[in-house]
Amino acid sequence: MNEVVPASVPVDGLLSVTWLVIVLPLAGAALLLLGGRRTDRWGHLLATGTVVASFALAVGCTLALVDRAGRTVSLDLFTFIDTGSLDVTAGLLFDPLSAVFVLLITGVGALIHVYSIGYMAHDPGRRRFFAYLNLFVAAMLLLVLGNSYVALYVGWEGVGLASYLLIAFWYTRPAAATAAKKAFLMNRVGDVGLALAIFVMFAQLGTTSYAGVFGSVGLLAGGTVTAIGLLLLLGACGKSGQFPLQAWLPDAMEGPTPVSALIHAATMVTAGVYLIARSAPVYDATPTARTVVLAVGAVTLLIGAIAGCAHDDIKKVLAYSTVSQIGYMFLAVGLGPVGYAAAIAHLLAHGFFKAGLFLGAGSVMHAMDDSVDMRRFGGLARKLPVTFVTFGLGYLALIGFPFLSGWWTKDAIIEAALDRGGVSGWVLGGVAVLGAGLTAFYMTRLMLMTFFGRPRWEDGVHPHEAPAVMTAPMVLLAVGSVAAGALLVAVFPLSGWLEPVFGEPEEAAHLVSPLVVSIVVTVVVALGALTAWLYVGRREVPTTAPARVSPVVAAARRGLYADTVNESLVMRPGIYLTRALVWLDARGVDGAVNGTAAALGGSSARLGRVQTGFVRSYALGMLGGAVLIAGALFAVTA
Repeated sequence: MNEVVPASVPVDGLLSVTWLVIVLPLAGAALLLLGGRRTDRWGHLLATGTVVASFALAVGCTLALVDRAGRTVSLDLFTFIDTGSLDVTAGLLFDPLSAVFVLLITGVGALIHVYSIGYMAHDPGRRRFFAYLNLFVAAMLLLVLGNSYVALYVGWEGVGLASYLLIAFWYTRPAAATAAKKAFLMNRVGDVGLALAIFVMFAQLGTTSYAGVFGSVGLLAGGTVTAIGLLLLLGACGKSGQFPLQAWLPDAMEGPTPVSALIHAATMVTAGVYLIARSAPVYDATPTARTVVLAVGAVTLLIGAIAGCAHDDIKKVLAYSTVSQIGYMFLAVGLGPVGYAAAIAHLLAHGFFKAGLFLGAGSVMHAMDDSVDMRRFGGLARKLPVTFVTFGLGYLALIGFPFLSGWWTKDAIIEAALDRGGVSGWVLGGVAVLGAGLTAFYMTRLMLMTFFGRPRWEDGVHPHEAPAVMTAPMVLLAVGSVAAGALLVAVFPLSGWLEPVFGEPEEAAHLVSPLVVSIVVTVVVALGALTAWLYVGRREVPTTAPARVSPVVAAARRGLYADTVNESLVMRPGIYLTRALVWLDARGVDGAVNGTAAALGGSSARLGRVQTGFVRSYALGMLGGAVLIAGALFAVTA
C-alpha cells in the first residue's frame, strides 16, 4: 500500500516545488498557443527547454527522495472540488513509482523534443506541434503525479486530448483525421470504465484519494472490489491499446513520427500499466479481476506479435510491436506482487529501445522521401550508418539478445509467469515464449527488408543520413537500449526501489531454473530470427505485396479482424440502436406530444366556430337547450 507523509512532516527543498515539473511544460504550451506566430522563430527551443528543465528538476527531486523517510512525499496544493460530501484536494504524490515514470516521461520526452527540431524543421506548423508536445508531456506528468483518482482522471483526459491533436496534426490528410477520431472514440470507451470506477469508489468509500481508497478497500464486498478492478482495467485497455480496444493504436501512425515515439514508447501507452500498478491494493483484493488482467495481457501480446509479422509499413510493424510489449507488461502486473517490479522494469527498458526504433524509422523516412513501405527500401545499412547501428541495437534489445535490455526484463516476466505453477503457469509462460519467437521473426524481417539486400527504392530517391540534431537522441536511446536492463535488474534492482509502494519483494520459488528459461527463450528467439532470414533474407523481396496469401497472413494484415469485430459487435449495433431511438423519439415521444397539441388545437378551432356573434343564434341555442332539459325532466318524471 502507498504510504502518505503525515501533514506534520515538513516538505522543503526541491521536493516542495515538485509541482514545477508539471507547470514548466504546461506554461510552454500555453505561451506557444497564446503567443501565436510571434513565437514561430523560437517556439521549438522554448518547448524543448521546458521539458529539459523539467527533467533536470525531476532528477533533483528523485535524488532528494532517496534520503526521505519512507521515500514518499504528499503535497496538498489547493481545493479542487468542495461540494456536499465530495471534497477533492488537488495534490501530488511523489514516491518511487511516480518518480520512475516522471524520469521516463521527461527524459525520453526531452530527447524526442530535440529530435523533432530537425524532423519538423520545414513544417509550417512547427510551433503548434511543439505546443501540443508540451501539453502532452504536462498532462502525462499530472496523470502519474496526482494523489487521487480524480487528479489521475484529469491528466488522463488531458493526454487523450493532446494525443488527438498530435495524431491529427496533419488534419488535411483524410487518413490522419480518421485515425485521430478513431483513437479519440475508442479511448472514450475505456474512459467510461475509469469514470464509473471512480464513481463507485466515492459512492462506497466517500473518497477518491489513493490513501483513502487503499486504506478502506478491505471494507468493500468482494463483488464491489471486482467491479472496480474490471472498470479500471477497461480504462487501462483503452489508453494502452490492449484487447479488445487495441485497433486504434496502429492507425495512430498517421501522425508525425516523433508523435509515434512519444505515444508508443514512453508515455500514453504506459498509462494503463501505471493505473493497474498504482491500484495494486485493489487487485490484490480481487483474484478475479487480476486473472482478467492476465488473460488480457496474454491475448494481446499474441495479437500484436502475429499482426506485426505481416505488415510492410515500418511504423505499423513497430506499432503492433508496442501492442505486444504492453501485453507483456499487463501479463506481469496481473501476476501480482511477483510481477510488479518486472513489469515496470520492462516498461522502462521498452521506453528506451522502442523510442529509439521509432526515431530510427523516422530517420529512414527522412532519407526515403517519407516512404514507409519496407518493400521499397533495402540496402540502407551503408547509406545510413548511424541509423543502422542505433536501430540495430534497439532491434537486438527488443528481441531479447543476451545481456541487452530486453533480455533482462522480458526473461524476468517469463520466469514469473512460469513460477505461477499449474496449468495456467505453463500456458502463460508458453504464450510469453511464443511471443518472444514471433517478435524475433517480425523484427528480423523488418531489419532485412530495410537495411539489407538489393536497393529497391524508386528513381529520384537519394538516401542520406539525418542531421546530428536527429541522430544524437538516437545514439543516447541506443545506449539505454543496451544498458538499461542490466542496471534495472542486476546492478540497481528496481524491486528494492519500489519496495515502499509494492512492499518487500517476495522470494521467488522457481519451478523452472532461470538458466533453463533463459536458454529456452534464447533458442526460440534464434529460431524466429532464422525463420525470418530463410523467409526474407534468402529470397528476392517483391516490391508489391503478393495478393494471394494464406488465411493466416490475410488475417494478420487486417489486425486479426479487430476492426471488423468492433464494427460488428459495437459500431453497427450502436448505429442501429441510435436510429431506432431517434425514430422512437420522433414518432413516439414527439408524436404523442405533437399529436396531443394538434388535437387540442383542432378541437378549440372547431368549438370556436360556434361563436358566431349573432344574438339570434345564441337565443336559438338557449331555446334548444331548454327544450332538451325539459324533455329530459319530463322523461324522468313520467
